[in-house]
Amino acid sequence: MNPSVFITCAVTGSGDSAGKSPHVPVTPKQIAAAAVEAHQAGAAIVHLHVRDPDSGKASRDPALFRELYQRVREQDTGVIINLTGGMGGDLLFGPEERPLEFAPGTDCVGPLERIAHVTELKPEIGTLDCGSLNFDELLYGTSPRFLRQMARAYRDSGVRPEVEVFELGHIELARELMKEGLLDSTALFQLCLGIRFGAPATPGAMFAMHQALPPGVTWSGFGVGRMQMPMVAQTVLLGGNPRVGLEDNLYLDKGVLATNGQLVERAVRIVESLGAKILSSTQTRERLGLGA
Repeated sequence: MNPSVFITCAVTGSGDSAGKSPHVPVTPKQIAAAAVEAHQAGAAIVHLHVRDPDSGKASRDPALFRELYQRVREQDTGVIINLTGGMGGDLLFGPEERPLEFAPGTDCVGPLERIAHVTELKPEIGTLDCGSLNFDELLYGTSPRFLRQMARAYRDSGVRPEVEVFELGHIELARELMKEGLLDSTALFQLCLGIRFGAPATPGAMFAMHQALPPGVTWSGFGVGRMQMPMVAQTVLLGGNPRVGLEDNLYLDKGVLATNGQLVERAVRIVESLGAKILSSTQTRERLGLGA
């Protein structure tokens, strides 16, 4: 069991959730306010996406990331910012006889364009989605070649990679990048459980992925939907650090829509009820060696 943990809050995500809850923040101003709320509730790290302010759909516009980053820093100088690097890999195949006539919703660009906002803004942490995965009919596509370029760019920019892994093969790919010197032992790992057609949000799946991690790395974990809070407890029991937030789950209880702050507060109660201590952002920086 992890005796002292840091909590990450994934504030808005890229899914089609803005129309499902009024609490999902859309504009940079709203996302920044939600990030500050999460930090005040006990999250040391906020994981941030941006959305188109008019449509509410996911975006990778560097100008929106720039505004969001500045707003968070103006309002809260203490929270650790983790910017997504996972946009720009969405593929929706066309008809069976013409699969390369990609369907609307496809957004696939090269590796450096995917993380242009990260290398510009240089947050303390940026995500590295370590492999391809089916999200229902959408394929998130990347390759070892792309990941090598992104890992080099993070290293050159001084950004700590958070390696997001959705199944065991992703961990094997991350291990290969470590062998090649593109990731080191300070890399963070995020076990992403419950995504449809990825690893399920079960104790067995989390245990298997935890066992497959490179020795000594710092890791976090989450489950989506109703498994978010059970996976908070499971993560702590296995020695990790939990992630919660509206990116992964919209509800506090059945039929009760949550805010990011409420989800963090509940995670804090679960962690403390297990006898573990919540780390502040300052303590988390020290734990992770950020800014050193």
